[in-house]
Amino acid sequence: MSSLQHSVDTLQKLVGHPSVSSTSNTAVSETASEFLTCLGFDVEKTTYLDPQGVPKMNLVARRQPTATESTEYGGLAYFCHTDVVPADDWTGPGGDPFKSVVQEDRIYGRGSCDMKGSLVAMLSAVARLPAKQQRAPLWIVCTADEEVGFLGAKDLVKNSAEYRNIVRSQPLAIIGEPTRLSVVHAHKGIVGMRITSEGKAAHSSTTNGINANEAMVPIMQTLLDIRQQTEESEAYHDNRFNPPVLSWNFGISDGCKAVNITPAKSVAWVSLRPMPNINGRDLMAVVEEQAKALGLQYQVCEGGSPLWIDPDAACIQEFCALAGGPPKTVCYGTDGGEFNELKHRVVCGPGDIAQAHTSDEWLELEQLSKGIDLYEKAVRFWCSDIKDRTPSK
Repeated sequence: MSSLQHSVDTLQKLVGHPSVSSTSNTAVSETASEFLTCLGFDVEKTTYLDPQGVPKMNLVARRQPTATESTEYGGLAYFCHTDVVPADDWTGPGGDPFKSVVQEDRIYGRGSCDMKGSLVAMLSAVARLPAKQQRAPLWIVCTADEEVGFLGAKDLVKNSAEYRNIVRSQPLAIIGEPTRLSVVHAHKGIVGMRITSEGKAAHSSTTNGINANEAMVPIMQTLLDIRQQTEESEAYHDNRFNPPVLSWNFGISDGCKAVNITPAKSVAWVSLRPMPNINGRDLMAVVEEQAKALGLQYQVCEGGSPLWIDPDAACIQEFCALAGGPPKTVCYGTDGGEFNELKHRVVCGPGDIAQAHTSDEWLELEQLSKGIDLYEKAVRFWCSDIKDRTPSK
């Protein structure tokens, strides 16, 4: 069996666990733990209950250096998430998003691209480095709930003892999200607001009801004005990103199922994408002030933080040299924004973000193969070939 075929088989096993964020990721985490143990890792498992009471699991696996002239500092830590988005509208080959199919040099299945394929690439890369050649620590971290507010990463930072060891060692931290193996040094974050208007349901032919939508009209106009302001004002632009704006987005729903019922409740949702130096909190304060003046309920929905590592930092330039391309920025968020104590972070993984969350999600086998090769270079550079060079500062 070829090494790539073995990687494909491993990916199919992981995809076979339907770890949608609304369900438990325990099964896929246990399978990942088995793979890691076979590679010589000690695995820390931490668990928590999500807001709906569903059990979730984070893994932090560490393989100690055993070669002569080893160090406890530096090394490499790889981060991924094991949850996936729903696949109710699946149109890919085979008809079942959790029974992956290889077709036309692609592997189809929910999570193949985002981001179980990336985890398999790192597992396969580590398998190529004998433990006796490892001179610096190596971690593989698998979190839950990245797709629903980065909850697993946030719990990891608070409750994982092994994560504290990662912070002390300050390794290169690879967040393996799909970038087509481009080196990403910065990304936006995400934050939201929820605004609720309470009315009173009644037959719409009477005057007994209170239409909850009416109180929403002024604040919806405010949201529209703010979005226009952020698109036109240079004060809210960061041209290092494309688009260079906060990407203010909003919608409204009253849940009304019949035209002869006065809507009793109306909910507006708002999201924006904070950038490293422009977080939009001043604009959120404007919305909050008006909401309260109108007697509406207002709630901030914290999401993920932006990430910024200087593109000229040694860790970025060294990784770019391995990957063969310049550093770039992206406008989506990752768990990496939660790991602010780690100084040497980079986002890089196989697959295209354009394929993530699609109804026929797939990962090119070529990307999987190249991802294995690049990750092997990184593991060797930061965990093996360290004798004659100074660790990144």
